[in-house]
Amino acid sequence: MSGVNTVHSEGEGRFSTLVNNAAAVRAICSAVEGTLGPKGLDTMLVGSQGEVIITNDGVTILEKMDVNHPAARLLIQVAKSQQRQIGDGTTTATVLAGALVQEGVAQVTRGVPVAKVVSGMLQGIELAVSSLRVRSRVITNLGDDALKRIAITAGREQVDIAKLIVAAAEAVGEAKMREDAYRFADSVIAHEEASSEVWPGILLHQKPMNLHLEHEQRNASILVLHDALEPEAVSEESLVTEAGFQRYMQLREQFRGSLTLLLELGVGLIASDRGVDPEAEQFCSDHGILVLQRLSRRDLQLLSEHTGARPVRRTALRKSASELGAALGYAGYASYDERLELVRVCRGRGEQHVTVIVGAATREAAHERSRIAKDAASAVQAAVRGGYLPGGGAVEMAVAHDLERHRETMKGMEGFGVAAVAGALRKPLSQIVVNAGYNPLEKVEELKAAQIAADNDSLGIDCDTGQVTDFIEDGVIDPADVKIHALQAAGEVAAAVLRIHTVIKMKNPFEEA
Repeated sequence: MSGVNTVHSEGEGRFSTLVNNAAAVRAICSAVEGTLGPKGLDTMLVGSQGEVIITNDGVTILEKMDVNHPAARLLIQVAKSQQRQIGDGTTTATVLAGALVQEGVAQVTRGVPVAKVVSGMLQGIELAVSSLRVRSRVITNLGDDALKRIAITAGREQVDIAKLIVAAAEAVGEAKMREDAYRFADSVIAHEEASSEVWPGILLHQKPMNLHLEHEQRNASILVLHDALEPEAVSEESLVTEAGFQRYMQLREQFRGSLTLLLELGVGLIASDRGVDPEAEQFCSDHGILVLQRLSRRDLQLLSEHTGARPVRRTALRKSASELGAALGYAGYASYDERLELVRVCRGRGEQHVTVIVGAATREAAHERSRIAKDAASAVQAAVRGGYLPGGGAVEMAVAHDLERHRETMKGMEGFGVAAVAGALRKPLSQIVVNAGYNPLEKVEELKAAQIAADNDSLGIDCDTGQVTDFIEDGVIDPADVKIHALQAAGEVAAAVLRIHTVIKMKNPFEEA
């Protein structure tokens, strides 16, 4: 008995860091896995000042949690990476990472070397990703019914939001949706005073300086300034001299001439990232030119892209009419919306842009509906780019079976790592059926047998009836890129956690050596 106890004690000491890290990862997973699936519940986050957030968004929960454990922080990076790269699937990525760590620890503690487990795990993830890509179905066009279903699923079954997102996708076009630099989710805004709509242009978050003007501009040229709309500066020291004062007056006269030139060129909207000279403001007000000052860099970029304007410095105002005119953009319509306190611009001659305006009764509701709409937008764009797969953990079950068959052909100990990936891939379905109130062991085996018998990866468990059903026919689908990136990100952090042998606190760099 003493020998057994000694071995057990040595084992605990040998794997103490790994077990401790795994426990921290498990604690993080438990905070979000209850939100997974159509029957998932919400999480309440309570702040130090009594503020409360109720949500089922994985990345929101993880970002707001007070987390100190270093391994747990690694897991949170998975969700942030998923949100940054794809914009959806953060809970799935977190659950998969936790399952991979759990399965990996089980293999290591039974005597499999960590290096072999990690190596096999990475091989298994590569094989799983290849299997997912092969199984992916292609979106034929933006009117594809699958795209609408993806928007509804990612939009938490809020049909009104899903319709807005699909309509906006059709308006912006497939080519724009496929651009690497374009983030469709950034086109979503929420406002408690707004009615939900798809605006075929951009919204600028600033009030015009001259609010008393007629707010509407049509067929207007647009000037975008990466500078202040004012004369070139003269130092205070120079102003006390005759030559300096003459220079100041000359610059102001040149500036008045440039304002007149803008009027001749048909400029109807001036947007600047800095201040505006009072004389310029008065001139623009007198001649019906809308003036926006101190716009954000993002708004200036959007305005330039949509209208085709080339941002210039104020020195460009001294150029000839033809030279300055070449830098101007064009918009068929520009107007200040008093209710939303935003400037609407559309029908620009540059890139096509749309804005999805999500209305709500309160600020809190607007924030939540905006988050849901952004998730739906990200999912729709991911599906356009990479196709879609059966959701609800169904395709992961099929891929797990592929890995098990491959595992049977392997001779080295890396096979234990592949087996760990296969086990982890069953976790999403297992958690979804738990949240729906069913026995996970029973439903996992039932679905496994059904998929093998029918050779069909779209079979899944209906969370309402508990019966096996075809998820493709029922419209339970997810973007392929969401699943692929979630698995890859989860594998990276799981490998990192499993490789940690010792945790050492670093000394304070400000302390004396």
